[in-house]
Amino acid sequence: MSKPFPEHQYLQGNFAPVSFEAEAHDLPVKGELPRELNGTLYRNGPNPQFAPRGFYHWFAGDGMLHAFNIENGKASYRNRWVRTPKFEIENKAGQAMFGAFGNPLESDPSTFGKDGGVANTNIVWHAGKLMALEEGHKPFEIDPVSLAPRGYQDYATAQLSRMTAHPKIDPETGEMVCFAYGNDGPLTAGMAYYVIDKHGKLTRFDRFQAPYAAMVHDFLVTRDFVLFPIMPLTASMERAMSGKPAFAWEPDKGTHIGVLRRDAPIETLRWFKGDPSYVFHPMNAWNEGNKIMADVMEYPVAPLFPNPDGSVTQDARRTANLTRWTFDLDANSDGFTRQALDDLAGEFPRFDERYAGLKYRHGYYAAHTSDNPNVGFKALAHIDFKTGKRTLHSQTGDDAVSEPVFVPRSANAEEGDGWLLSVVWRDADKRSDLCVFEAQDLAAGPIATVQLTTRVPFGFHGNWRPLAQ
Repeated sequence: MSKPFPEHQYLQGNFAPVSFEAEAHDLPVKGELPRELNGTLYRNGPNPQFAPRGFYHWFAGDGMLHAFNIENGKASYRNRWVRTPKFEIENKAGQAMFGAFGNPLESDPSTFGKDGGVANTNIVWHAGKLMALEEGHKPFEIDPVSLAPRGYQDYATAQLSRMTAHPKIDPETGEMVCFAYGNDGPLTAGMAYYVIDKHGKLTRFDRFQAPYAAMVHDFLVTRDFVLFPIMPLTASMERAMSGKPAFAWEPDKGTHIGVLRRDAPIETLRWFKGDPSYVFHPMNAWNEGNKIMADVMEYPVAPLFPNPDGSVTQDARRTANLTRWTFDLDANSDGFTRQALDDLAGEFPRFDERYAGLKYRHGYYAAHTSDNPNVGFKALAHIDFKTGKRTLHSQTGDDAVSEPVFVPRSANAEEGDGWLLSVVWRDADKRSDLCVFEAQDLAAGPIATVQLTTRVPFGFHGNWRPLAQ
């Protein structure tokens, strides 16, 4: 008999896991789904199958995929756990066997040397493969229809031991640009940079050392450059083995941003320095010659993680704001500038991915409109960088939105012409909906709402796969 889940902030309410896999066909729809909207929205997030062994963190739960298939005005839903080796070991044992983040001090001795990946962060379609991602392990391939496991993908090289959960797909070349941190082993300063072409072939692989070991959740890519943000949410095996936090906030180390031309050797990587801050997710970046602009959701203090001694960080400003970093590679300086773009706190920034790495106009994000950020994201925001106008659609009561995903109306539609999709938690009914908005008219509310009778727990990221792909 499995143990009950403990009382924990990230195991309660809509953070709590669902204990079953399900399918629902021809779901009820309030409003009307656009007939041109045909494909599948995939979402990924933590959904632990068993109570944790001691310490638990939201980032550590087993991955569960949620797929909303939309075709000819109808919608269906399917959820499945990502059946990683860790999932299978624990499923057979009937209990958790691995500590959070694979912590050997809290793992069963029988798991030593075995894979503890959870594949719980993102879900990406590239080169005909659907892959569930998390930053400590290799991509885990999934059948795009059944969501059945197909196993780890290593792109035919033993060099690839892990991959970011946030690769960037170049809209002009079809390449998937990737990186990895902790590449010399968990909690080390070793980094890797690699490129996979549009056919799924590895075409570049380089290693380098970061200024210090850190959690590097995401990075930035423009047409000509790649940027690696090393920020003081530090990683330490020594700390972890002494029972202290593996990841902790150390602002004295400052921020370091590595900048590399995509066509240049790794030895030309150049480091820029700035004040301490943290970024989980950028929105987009582009370059004009040797000048680089990068729009990011920047925190003054990394949220969700403690000080090195395990104590809670004291700075109350644990929300992020949209900020533009500017790098001038022709200037005789290793600094960069910061410019606030929006005073509304938010996270999970997205945009029209056809403009990835290019100058763009429209951005979207999940916004905090409550004085208490712990109540979740209450609104979806659209910012028009040309006019400077920001529009919102806010939820009522304790309902909360997920990361918005933009879907273009057609392959050749103008930037921003399409729909915004977001899964919404309905607190009063303890269930979830999928809401579809006109991307440039959020204030009008959803044009269609796909209604579930179950929950989609708060998770991380999702992406759209058109029916034709």
